[in-house]
Amino acid sequence: MATMSETPVLDTLTAMTIDSIERCGLDADTLILTRIAALVAMDAPPLSYLAHIDAAAKTNLTAEQLQDVLVAIAPVVGTARVMSATGHIAQALGVAIAVAESDAEAMAEADAQSRSGS
Repeated sequence: MATMSETPVLDTLTAMTIDSIERCGLDADTLILTRIAALVAMDAPPLSYLAHIDAAAKTNLTAEQLQDVLVAIAPVVGTARVMSATGHIAQALGVAIAVAESDAEAMAEADAQSRSGS
């Protein structure tokens, strides 16, 4: 019987991703660029790109590499998909930045409270 979870869909997606990575022979840089290309081809929503930002950061993906992928696949997937992806990526980065800023503010506030309480 399956274990109950508060996030069964997220848990399933995470397990699928881990399984895919373990079975894949690509290096981390190629893997993330391939996944981004697939997201563009599928006209994925910003949340899908957001789910890959941490992995992209860990591989030190550069803006130039991302642009190169978009240029490379544009003739295949079309300009509309590439332009849509560009907007979705920008939205995902905006969310990631907002979350990081919020986390940093919360950590600074907690640190300030612990210093004033000691």
